[in-house]
Amino acid sequence: MDRQADRRRLTGALVFTSIIAIAEAVGGYLTNSLALMSDAGHMLTDISAIALSLLALWFASKPANVKKTYGYYRLEILSALANGVLLLAITGFICWDAYRRFFSPEPVKLLPMTVVAAIGLVANLVALGLLHRSHSMTVRGAFLHVLGDTLSSVGVIVGAGVMAFTGWYVVDPIISVGISIVILIGAYRLVRDAVDVLLEATPAHVDMEAVRKLMEEVPGVTGVHDLHVWTISSGIYALSVHLVVINALSCNNDEILSAVKHDLLDRFGIDHTTIQIESETYAHLGEVH
Repeated sequence: MDRQADRRRLTGALVFTSIIAIAEAVGGYLTNSLALMSDAGHMLTDISAIALSLLALWFASKPANVKKTYGYYRLEILSALANGVLLLAITGFICWDAYRRFFSPEPVKLLPMTVVAAIGLVANLVALGLLHRSHSMTVRGAFLHVLGDTLSSVGVIVGAGVMAFTGWYVVDPIISVGISIVILIGAYRLVRDAVDVLLEATPAHVDMEAVRKLMEEVPGVTGVHDLHVWTISSGIYALSVHLVVINALSCNNDEILSAVKHDLLDRFGIDHTTIQIESETYAHLGEVH
């Protein structure tokens, strides 16, 4: 039931955010406001985050099959990588236009700009209201993205006020660069995290030495080797390892497996494990793993 509620919250937030992003992009073009167009670009990061969260929930419900033994989880990562690259391209375009306008400021239609930004702010507040009730990490991540865009909308409105009182239209490209930096940081992290998952890098929250020590301290285990931890998709982690035991025949292997699996899940959130138990003699037979 919680998963269905999270889907409804994310879908509602996605609809609101998408409509306002389109409105801000069109409004930015019509009012000649680069700051408003930058905010629309920032909202695209929110749309990406919310859409990926929905994908994560949807893929989690699809069963694996004989050809795709992990199911379709990695489609979320490929989507994240594509979105990150697109956002980097958008940021480059905005920054180039901001550079040009900084030396040659162009007039901006301030009243329509402020109205559109205010509507965007209201929509963001509604989206925050939809997302803040969930305890899901996936939904909380989307909540933080929308919170960042809410602050950007406030920045656009404040910038419009400054331009109205001072006539300094150079404020418009300055605000757009500030928002672009936020987009750039988010896009870089998105691309970096997606590449790390595709390269099967160790998840950021996992300390490999702590994992190794945890297993070495289990009674009966004398050694740990060929330890690998990687991310399948957001919040889904896998581990494979060889455990050397005193005597594979006399040890209670089931108790060892149970202890290791529970500790890995409790301390590191790793619930997909492949653990091979072997004797001290077998561990030195060769290079076949």
